[in-house]
Amino acid sequence: MKYFKNSIFLLLLAFSFSIVAQETNYGNQHLFDDFSYREGNVYRSASGKPGPEYWQNSADYNLEVSLDDENHTVTGNVTIQYTNNSPETLEFIWLYLEQNRFTENSRGTLTTSVLGSRYSGDVEGGYELSEVTAKTKTGTSSKHLITDTRMQIFLDKPLAAKGGEVTIKMNFKFKVPVEGMDRMGRLETEKGVIYAMAQWYPRVAVFDDVVGWNTEPYLGAGEFYCEYGDFDVKITAAADQTVVCSGVLQNPKDVLTKTQQNRFSEAEKSDKTVYIIKPDEVGKSSSNAKTNGTLTWHFKMENTRDVAWASSKAFIWDAARMDLGNGKMGMAQSVYPIESDGTAAWTRSTEYTKNSVEFYSKTYYPYPYYNAINVAANVGGMEYPGVSFCGYKSKGASLWGVTDHEFGHNWFPMIVGTNERRYPWMDEGLNTFINHYSTAAFNDGEYPTNTDKPRGLVRYLTFENREGIETSPEVAHARNLGYTAYYKPAAGLFMLREYILGTERFDNAFKSYIRHWAYKHPQPNDFFNHMENVAGEDLSYFWKGWFYGNGNIEMGVSSVKPHEGNYLITVENNGEIPMPVELQVTYTDNTTENVSLPVEIWQRGNSWTHLLKTKKDVKQVVLDPNKMLADIDTANDTWTKE
Repeated sequence: MKYFKNSIFLLLLAFSFSIVAQETNYGNQHLFDDFSYREGNVYRSASGKPGPEYWQNSADYNLEVSLDDENHTVTGNVTIQYTNNSPETLEFIWLYLEQNRFTENSRGTLTTSVLGSRYSGDVEGGYELSEVTAKTKTGTSSKHLITDTRMQIFLDKPLAAKGGEVTIKMNFKFKVPVEGMDRMGRLETEKGVIYAMAQWYPRVAVFDDVVGWNTEPYLGAGEFYCEYGDFDVKITAAADQTVVCSGVLQNPKDVLTKTQQNRFSEAEKSDKTVYIIKPDEVGKSSSNAKTNGTLTWHFKMENTRDVAWASSKAFIWDAARMDLGNGKMGMAQSVYPIESDGTAAWTRSTEYTKNSVEFYSKTYYPYPYYNAINVAANVGGMEYPGVSFCGYKSKGASLWGVTDHEFGHNWFPMIVGTNERRYPWMDEGLNTFINHYSTAAFNDGEYPTNTDKPRGLVRYLTFENREGIETSPEVAHARNLGYTAYYKPAAGLFMLREYILGTERFDNAFKSYIRHWAYKHPQPNDFFNHMENVAGEDLSYFWKGWFYGNGNIEMGVSSVKPHEGNYLITVENNGEIPMPVELQVTYTDNTTENVSLPVEIWQRGNSWTHLLKTKKDVKQVVLDPNKMLADIDTANDTWTKE
């Protein structure tokens, strides 16, 4: 028995060496290993779902403000009902004061290039605060500390875990910036100023199970991370102002004329756009519910992470019904100045808004809000729950693109509440990905989309100073941010759906991710884990290669040789990211055959030979015949018989 065992061992050893001799650069296991923390806990499961003890704090807001359109200021007060659902007591509460970004000595101002950027902003703003209090069952505290765009409010005693409540109140005032970092601001038009109002009230920072308090300063490219809650908002403005806001208007009879009320009711039943305020009515006293003084507009919104609003006496206003599926209806609306009027421009805004929201609602997850309002402003494109600000000069394909993108954000991050300040790809990238399918569906492809052409990224992917998707938005170079946050992650998801997993497996996983994390706070690993668990595929090689690092895809066909009446097709992997292989074989009789090879062919080396069993003569072999991959060198993708 001993001799037999030794003989078997020597034979196996010799066989192993013969296999290795046929492979080159063996030892690719590191490309397939797990790359990050993949285990679950009671808060976040290994399957990528919220765990059995997942918790999340909440904040309800009552806001009352007045707009002074002569001095361009907003004055008001906020009451925040904050609930600590976490398993630990809290000695203080962190809030964001994002209007403090618009001061001369803010961190955001001091870290913006003197040459300026998209995220440049005015420096004559900032909050004036008064009467700051935090009241719990045990007492009231007014002690607080302001650091740049953050505010720490100290409590009289630690706030109880698992349900402790504190009521925070304060008065605030600020000057509305003209240039609000391309996220808010004010625009002079022929008929009046348009105020696009965002990041306009003190709001609670997120306390989560991952880092505790999320207190990154508001600098520029990094966006937002917010808790969910209910909002009650009252906005007082001059009687000649039209105000729109996230949420549902509670007092239309007080602020709209009888004609406008009737038109609004008509729009609620119409799939075609209906004017609420017509172009020739802008600026006329007959368009105002009162001829002088002020009006208070009252709005409510439930289970939202934010609210935004806009006000102007220059607004044309139109609307149409949205069919959100399952018998639920909503209202698509647009407000814009006469400079934006026209069928090539904003006259189609409500049509675009309606189609965009209806598509996402029926394809991915039901739209939760009644209104979707597009506001023409001096903001290139910025999203808030139920409200988007888009460039007032946008037209045609440009207006469709920005409208579709900003309303797509209602799914990422308004419904799926990711941390935009740390992981912009989780909202921008996923949103850019779904924008592709919405655009392809709109009017049977009226406008072009390029997400289905990942090879269009090759110039960036081979750029010497490229940066990875994981790069912080505040660190990424301005010329790279569009790729790291938007285009590269979107292209990656496209390849995952159309090339790696297939549409059915991907869609099952993607929709499940949205459903399980709706109104919650997923992290990158939650997304990775959930996609893998539902699709039933270990995708570590893909997450690691495409989402973390600067590696590239580069595969090719190195040879096609006759072999015992069949053919040996050898493919090679010259890149850092292994991928499954799709081949199209064309025979001399012009028939074709497709060959699919799994990604595991690259586990032990960078060259693989496949036996093609056929009695026909091969004329051509093409790798990735549908051009789905962002392969940086396509010169070796095709073998042709000489």
